[in-house]
Amino acid sequence: MTWTDRLGLFGPLDIAGLSLLFLGWIVIGWRIEAKNSAHPSVSVLMAEYRREWMRMMVSRQTRMFDAQVLSALRQGASFFASATMIAIGGGLALIGNAERLQGLASDLTMTQDPIFVWEVKLLVTLAFLANAFLKFVWSHRLFGYCAVLIAAVPNDPEDAAAIPRAAKAAEVNITAARSFNRGLRSVYFALGSAAWFLGTMPLIAATLITLFVLWRREFASQSRAILVAQTDGMGHTQT
Repeated sequence: MTWTDRLGLFGPLDIAGLSLLFLGWIVIGWRIEAKNSAHPSVSVLMAEYRREWMRMMVSRQTRMFDAQVLSALRQGASFFASATMIAIGGGLALIGNAERLQGLASDLTMTQDPIFVWEVKLLVTLAFLANAFLKFVWSHRLFGYCAVLIAAVPNDPEDAAAIPRAAKAAEVNITAARSFNRGLRSVYFALGSAAWFLGTMPLIAATLITLFVLWRREFASQSRAILVAQTDGMGHTQT
């Protein structure tokens, strides 16, 4: 069977659903990371708090608190990197035993598609998981860079190098967080792409649900409302 014949196993609705999946992944990522928006996302709002964290760190005599927070962030990235690696291993094992996957999927969908179709569907999910793994690993490394930069900030706030180095630490921290968030979005879409095993319409529905969940958490969540709320001089939130 030629590649043309194999591609013919996927209908126009499959192509449309797959296009929606990848296009939605790209567009929602661009919208979330847009810095000059009148309605910024939680990720963009948190970036300024990360800069403020590093500015406060300069005048903090004991920086154990900063080290503990950074360690927690690195552990989170490490956990997700390990989890995605396990998921990738499981997916590769399924590809090596595609007949069992075909049998299970056929029982759920009542269709008898060739093994190649199920392998392609699984590869799409694995592609998202692989991207997530790479993002989490890079995020972990960047948080490590940030730790080194924090250690390089002079203890004297009046030192001319203190503020510039703290600013560098903040930007590296923001870059690490951006990579971590991209990894999380890939995990979201990996879960959504798994609906393709049930058919094209479930894939489209899962993609739309994934987009809605991401949009709500970044632009219409309670956490965002807290971040943008004004506070008075006593630290009380003003509605």
